[in-house]
Amino acid sequence: MTDNAAQIARIALVGDRSPNVVSHTRVPLLVDALAVRDRLVLDAYWIPTEQAEADGAVRGFDAVWAVPGSPYRSEAGVLSAIRTAREEGIPFLGTCGGFQHALLEYARNVCGLPRAAHAENDPEAEDPLIEPLACSLVGHEGVVTLEPGSLAHSLIGSGRTVERYFCAYGPSRHLDTLRAHGLRFTGHDEDGRPRLAELPDLPFFMASLFQPELSGDGSRPHPIVRALARAAVEHAARRTRQPAQDVRRATDTAPRPDTARGPVT
Repeated sequence: MTDNAAQIARIALVGDRSPNVVSHTRVPLLVDALAVRDRLVLDAYWIPTEQAEADGAVRGFDAVWAVPGSPYRSEAGVLSAIRTAREEGIPFLGTCGGFQHALLEYARNVCGLPRAAHAENDPEAEDPLIEPLACSLVGHEGVVTLEPGSLAHSLIGSGRTVERYFCAYGPSRHLDTLRAHGLRFTGHDEDGRPRLAELPDLPFFMASLFQPELSGDGSRPHPIVRALARAAVEHAARRTRQPAQDVRRATDTAPRPDTARGPVT
């Protein structure tokens, strides 16, 4: 890592914060651990999905994490935040529901599948990209096989990893179309079903059906979470090197720390 120890990165946690969602309670622990163990300092704010509908809601942040907790109060808000991150090259991580909606956003806005839907949000949809899993993964652990040469493989340092899930929905169709348009499925379960996706042409864009934030007890961040933090710090370093007028423009379009969001505590 470059000498970014003093660089503070602003990360948007897009989701409907709840004390009943275990992954949400893990985030403060991970933020603290990243600062202490890895000297990766994150200024993290929650963006409720309804607030994420606003144009530019996550613009000006150094990373976006679409956290678990679906069904979200606003599907449109989550998709808007993911699209902004993807189109503007903001480091992005989506876990569980974030993975599902990252695929949905890509299908609609890149693959020309405007009717692609999430069955949890629209049970009567004609074209459900995301459907109930044949076997729920709520509370389960499973082996994920990683593709050689993928970012995930390089981060984890192994071709196999055991990960924790808390989901009941996953991708069911249009996988070849997603691949043809550049999405790379780099992690699969033991039956070959996709559990991890990347956009290799972007600095950092990763989505996992499993939940790396649930790894261990929160004191040692999962390599994927650590990589997101590192990408955010590097993004912040690049942003601070912008000409002053560009920095002011980015700041003017970023949301303010008011009732629309709340800092992680």
